[in-house]
Amino acid sequence: MDLLQRFPQADHDRLRRLLAEKAAWINQEKTGFLRYRQPMQSVQHLRASSWDFSGDVVRIGCADDLPPTDHHRVESVLRGFMPWRKGPFSIFGIDIDAEWRSERKWNRIVPELPELAGKVIADVGCNNGYYMFRMAHHRPEFVLGFEPYVQHYFTFNTLNCFADQSQLHTELLGIEHLHLFPECFDVIFCLGILYHRPSPIEALRDLFGALKPGGHLIVESQAIPGNEPMALFPANTYAKVPGTWFVPTGACLHNWLTRTGFQGVQQFCDHPMSSEEQRSTAWMTFESYQDYIDKHNPARTIEGYPAPRRVFFKATK
Repeated sequence: MDLLQRFPQADHDRLRRLLAEKAAWINQEKTGFLRYRQPMQSVQHLRASSWDFSGDVVRIGCADDLPPTDHHRVESVLRGFMPWRKGPFSIFGIDIDAEWRSERKWNRIVPELPELAGKVIADVGCNNGYYMFRMAHHRPEFVLGFEPYVQHYFTFNTLNCFADQSQLHTELLGIEHLHLFPECFDVIFCLGILYHRPSPIEALRDLFGALKPGGHLIVESQAIPGNEPMALFPANTYAKVPGTWFVPTGACLHNWLTRTGFQGVQQFCDHPMSSEEQRSTAWMTFESYQDYIDKHNPARTIEGYPAPRRVFFKATK
């Protein structure tokens, strides 16, 4: 089914133009696109004999599915998609230990999941699709990933060539495009996005507008400790991460959600970040959490701000 046919309420004229522009942009013969597109094309004919999305590791295929030449080619392609931020994966028996132990976040969400079977879902900022594959275990009708970054877009599409999950799809869209999908989704996941938005209220309004009446939002965000409804606005970076704007307390995010119209707002998890959950690996060889925190005072970031926590909320429209 054509993507737009799945969303009769969507702004078809604007979406059609936008998607055509994105397709023309990503298909340019430029190094930044070819470095990911050509490797994907070299292996996109390969299919996994099986998959398992029920456990902590997203498993697609096994080593016996491929002859040695293809197995080496796939491993080379996967390494070309480094750094791997979300995981873990096992692809044709190739184990990928990503920077984030994303199964921990998913396992915190699972007890609070709304019904996903037969539902139309958005995963905003889906990265390489780890959470989309975990959602697939729950038999949704369709999951649309919003992912504006070329590296993540091609990583997901390569993995899904192998897995051949027709109910999973990603477009080069961001949270700022949600307004083109009014009342289109039964469930929206927004994980690790809000603090990267210069206007979190506008982002939450877009999330609210894209939900069907009675729909469910699962939102997770970086946060600072404290019980007061306030947010940190860093001078430049927060924990060395550029593009960080407002980092709320849990109470602040609760108020943001309530004042943008959500009902039944409930915080169901609050935990400190740690280098056990976010760290450098052989598949992500750059700096990670331990490099972002004051080595003499782990309660502070390297800039001197309160060290980050993660907070989880669920809400309905």
